[in-house]
Amino acid sequence: MSARNAAIARGGRLSPAPRVVSPLACRTEGRAGHVESYFFRANDPRAPRALWVKATILAPLASPPVAEAWFIWFDATEPAGKTLAKRETVPFSSAHFGLDGIVVGPLELELGRQIGVRGAIEHQGRRLRLALRAERAVGQASRPLSLYPISGLESGPFPRSKLLTPEPQLIVSGEIEVDGATLALSDWTGMLGHNWGEEHAAEYAWGQCIFPPERDQPSAMVEGFTGKVKVLGRSTPWISALVVRRGEEELRFDRLIDLWRQQAELSAETWQLALVGPGGEARLEMSARERPLVCLGYKNPDGHLSYCFNTKLAEVHLAVQPRRGPAFELYSPHGGALEFLRPAPVAGMEVL
Repeated sequence: MSARNAAIARGGRLSPAPRVVSPLACRTEGRAGHVESYFFRANDPRAPRALWVKATILAPLASPPVAEAWFIWFDATEPAGKTLAKRETVPFSSAHFGLDGIVVGPLELELGRQIGVRGAIEHQGRRLRLALRAERAVGQASRPLSLYPISGLESGPFPRSKLLTPEPQLIVSGEIEVDGATLALSDWTGMLGHNWGEEHAAEYAWGQCIFPPERDQPSAMVEGFTGKVKVLGRSTPWISALVVRRGEEELRFDRLIDLWRQQAELSAETWQLALVGPGGEARLEMSARERPLVCLGYKNPDGHLSYCFNTKLAEVHLAVQPRRGPAFELYSPHGGALEFLRPAPVAGMEVL
C-alpha cells in the first residue's frame, strides 16, 4: 500500500511510534505545543540548481493542528535562472506521517527501503512537478547522523528543539519539470533531515554540504550548526557543533559547552565557524552571497513567528586538520544547504 493510500485508509492519523525509535519515527501524536519537520534536498553537482521540500506538523497551543508542504526550486543558471517557492497548508487529519511514508497535500515522501519524492504545485502561473528516487550512499556516509555528543539530548527535555539526519547522503535521480521544461536528474547529491520539539530554536545557522568524490579522493560531507537556546527564559551564548565524514572516517567537533574552543561569526549572508574537538581542528565558511535566498515564516506553537533565510546553493569552504593524519581542504561552489533562523524579517523581502 502506498503512503497516500495508507493516509486515506487511516483517516490521516499518525502511525504508532515503535518502542525502538527509528530516526524517521514521528515524535508527536498530534498533541498541542509541538512542531516537527521532515525535509529533503537534492543538488545538481554540475550546476547551481537545487530542490528543497519539507513536510511539517504544527500543533498550536490554542487551535487545531495543521500540516504543511513546502516546495522550493532554486535555480541560479543563466540566462533563465528562476526560483519558485510555495507552501500549502492542510488539516492535520488529512495528512499521514508514518515509517512507510509521509503525505501532506500535494507532497508525498516514500520512506523505508526505497526513498522517493513526488509532488506538483502551481504558483502565479508557474508549475513545478517532481518524481524522484534516491539511493543511500554506501558505508559510513549512509549512517544516521546526530550532531549531539550524547543520545540523551535527543530524548531529554533539553534542548526544546531536536535535530537528526536520518539520511545524510543520498544519490538522487528522476525528473523535475519546471514551467513545462523537463530536467532529467542523474547522480545528484541529496539528504533527508528530521527535526522536532516544543518550539523552534531561538536563533541559529545550520549548514550541510556533500562533496562528490574527485580523482583519488573519497566523497565527503559536513554538517553543523551554531545556535542559541532558551534556558529559564534567557538565550544562551552561541553554541556550535560540526561533524565531518570523509570516506569511512568520521571526525566530530561537538563539545557544545566548550565555548573557548569554538568561534562563530554570523552575518546577513555568511556563517564562519572554527572548532577544536576530539577530531582535531576544523574551519568552515558558508556563504549565500549572490545566491537565491528565500525567507520562510516558521510559526511556533505559541503563535509567534520566526524567520528562516534559506538557500541550497551556498558556497562552501572546509579545512580540517585531523588529530591523526594529513590535513585536507574541500570546496563546493554551489552545493551547500544554508539556513539562518532569526527573530525578525528583512524589510522588503517577501515571507513565504
